[in-house]
Amino acid sequence: MSSYTPDDYDAKGQLKLPPAFWGVMLLQARTWLLFVMAGASREQGTALLELFYPDTRAFWTGIALGVPAAIGLLLTGYRQRLPRLWQAWRWVLCLSLTVMLAVQFASLWQGEEALSPLMILFTGFDLLALAWFSFSTRLRDCFTPALNAG
Repeated sequence: MSSYTPDDYDAKGQLKLPPAFWGVMLLQARTWLLFVMAGASREQGTALLELFYPDTRAFWTGIALGVPAAIGLLLTGYRQRLPRLWQAWRWVLCLSLTVMLAVQFASLWQGEEALSPLMILFTGFDLLALAWFSFSTRLRDCFTPALNAG
């Protein structure tokens, strides 16, 4: 009853994750990505972190909010071994996006963060990612163990 072709499945018989999935995961784990880049450039690492996160509280909030995406990236390799966890993880990612948006709106509302083009861009991307995770049939099917049997 699937509308997918054999090319839509990988060698393990799993429905291939859309390329945008990887982009959304990196978007959600952006603080982790920046942290790794700062660690790789030892001399400029501190300056890089201070440029994007002058407030250390915002940095640690970003690290905490990026944990579900970082775990989600790791879970992609265990889709067959942990099918129930993988299936539930779609909702964990939706919840983390919702919390991320709530934190962004709360910091704007309280005046803690200035409205910048970068913040508008990230908020817009987060909204699009939440809509995609909520309504994309292809993405939902990638998280459904029964459809990942090929």
